[in-house]
Amino acid sequence: MGFTVRIEPSGHEFTAEGNETVLEAALRHGFNLPYSCRNGACATCKGRVISGSVDYGSYESKALSESEREAGMALFCRARPLSDVTVMAREIGAVRGIVIKTLPCRVIRMEKLAPDVMALYLKLPQNERLQYLAGQYVDILLRDGRRRSFSLANAPHDDEALQLHVRHLPGGHFSEHVFTRMKEKDLLRFQGPLGTFFLREEGVTEPEASGAGRPVILMAGGTGFAPMKAILEHAFHIGLRRPIHLYWGARARRDLYLHEQIQTWLQAHENFRYTPVLSDPGPDDHWAGRRGWVHEAVNQDYPDLSRYEVYASGPPPMIEAGKTTFVARGLPEDCLFYDSFERAHDSVAP
Repeated sequence: MGFTVRIEPSGHEFTAEGNETVLEAALRHGFNLPYSCRNGACATCKGRVISGSVDYGSYESKALSESEREAGMALFCRARPLSDVTVMAREIGAVRGIVIKTLPCRVIRMEKLAPDVMALYLKLPQNERLQYLAGQYVDILLRDGRRRSFSLANAPHDDEALQLHVRHLPGGHFSEHVFTRMKEKDLLRFQGPLGTFFLREEGVTEPEASGAGRPVILMAGGTGFAPMKAILEHAFHIGLRRPIHLYWGARARRDLYLHEQIQTWLQAHENFRYTPVLSDPGPDDHWAGRRGWVHEAVNQDYPDLSRYEVYASGPPPMIEAGKTTFVARGLPEDCLFYDSFERAHDSVAP
């Protein structure tokens, strides 16, 4: 038995069948709601249930508080309609028409970028191409049915091979395989592109008087640099003139694994700035740059964020700290975009 879901303010309607969540049904019908983790942890898909009832499903309390739930909010990646429902949610027009595919690929190159970061270069079959937006991610589909999510680290115009940055997590099911057993020419299977984390090229509000639009702040933590790399390469490729300031937070100097490449971007693009921030540099790092937490560096440099757009990707604590403090400094909530690298949940791939 299916239920009708109506999205406001667009007025779009579709049917959620069987045990589908609001998000699953919307994507199946071609209506793109904001989402990222799909497991009730990051809150990207949060919206309001205006009428009707839903099964809220399982989720993490940090993503949906009890007071928010009582006020009618829900996580659409977990909420399943129990009746016809009307929901309030933003639709993402830029991803309309981009098809989510399940494809095979071959590992054509492995490059260790840091002691615990491996770049995988994946080649699609000759007659296939993946259309995606810089910042989106794919799910690697493992043989036992589990999934692992990785951001695409190359811009869409440079798609001869898809690039992923994999951090070695001791005991991690997939990353242990990458660092100990994977070989070039191995075959993988993935689903994508996924997510709604990408650069809003035209801005999300009226442009400034100069016509340049809102300046952009990018904040990455660890391998959260991967989608930022794709976003920056895309921005440079299309000649985006809006000011862009990248902050990259890491523990030690070795974790800034493409620091030299960023230096070349600084020389080539006058609208680009870069601030690396180390939380625990060692004596051998000889570090004279910024120290501490990366979101604190953003706050120190930009006490008033009311005229900016902020994009953040990386560990959940960094995302949560940034969400709270950036909005307190005047950042409009609809100018904050984030991709929280939540710990893998062993959901089974279809």
